[in-house]
Amino acid sequence: IGFKAGVKDYRLTYYTPEYVTLDTDILAAFRVTPQPGVPPEEAGAAVAAESSTGTWTTVWTDGLTSLDRYKGRCYHIESVAGEENQYVAYVAYPLDLFEEGSVTNMFTSIVGNVFGFKALRALRLEDLRIPPAYSKTFQGPPHGIQVERDKLNKYGRPLLGCTIKPKLGLSAKNYGRAVYECLRGGLDFTKDDENVNSQPFMRWRDRFLFCAEAIYKAQAETGEIKGHYLNATAGTSEEMIKRAACARELGVPIVMHDYLTGGFTANTTLSQYCRDNGLLLHIH
Repeated sequence: IGFKAGVKDYRLTYYTPEYVTLDTDILAAFRVTPQPGVPPEEAGAAVAAESSTGTWTTVWTDGLTSLDRYKGRCYHIESVAGEENQYVAYVAYPLDLFEEGSVTNMFTSIVGNVFGFKALRALRLEDLRIPPAYSKTFQGPPHGIQVERDKLNKYGRPLLGCTIKPKLGLSAKNYGRAVYECLRGGLDFTKDDENVNSQPFMRWRDRFLFCAEAIYKAQAETGEIKGHYLNATAGTSEEMIKRAACARELGVPIVMHDYLTGGFTANTTLSQYCRDNGLLLHIH
C-alpha cells in the first residue's frame, strides 16, 4: 500500500531535525561536501540512509520492518566556518543496527559503502560517540597492568624495556643474543618491532626459540622474571593463533599484535585467545 517505484529524496525519511538523541544511540559527525545542486539536508540524509536501512528507491520490503526503529537519522546540519559548501552532518544510529562486540560490523556500516556515494564530492568521519551500552559488549584487554606486574613479579617502580635494533636484518640467533644481553643487563623485557614477522632472514619459529632461550638464560643468571614481546602478527588469523600457541608452549609470557594492519577481527580473536590461555597481549 502506498508503494511507488523510482528515485526518492532521502531527506523525506532520513532527515529528522526534531529527533532527540538517546543515550544508547551511536552518534557520528561527518564532514560532507555535496555535489553541485545537492542540498546539505539531502546529503546528510543520504549518509544516514546508506549507512543504515536506506537505498536509492522505495522497496516493498520496507513495509516488512519498522524503519522508525532501525533507520539512521540525520538530526542536525551545520556549515563549516570558512569553508564553501562544506557541512557537518550529525547522524544517530540505533543500537540494534550493530552486532555486539564487533568493531568490524560497526565500521562496516558507518564508514563502509557510504564513502562511494555519488551524491557526495567528499566525505570524512570527524567524530564518533560510542555509548556505554555498546562499549560494554566488548571484553577489553585480556589482562591489566596488575596482572603484568604479577607475572613479572615487579612492583613499586616503572617497568623498563626496549626494542631490539636493527629491527630487520639480524639472524634469529643474533637476535636472541641481543635479547639476552638486554635482559641480562637489567631490563625487565624486550620486544619485537612491528614489522618483525617471519622474513627470509629470520623465520618466526627460529626467533621464538632463540628468544625463549635468552629469557630463560637471563632469568637463571639474574634470579628475576624476564619477558620478551613476541610479535604474533601474521598474514592470516590461523597463522597468528599458531604463533601465539607456540609462544605459550615455550612459556613466554607476552605476545604482541599490530592491530591496525592486522585488523579488528584478528585483534579480537587474539585477545580472546590470550585471555583463555593466560598470555599477556601488547598491542602495537
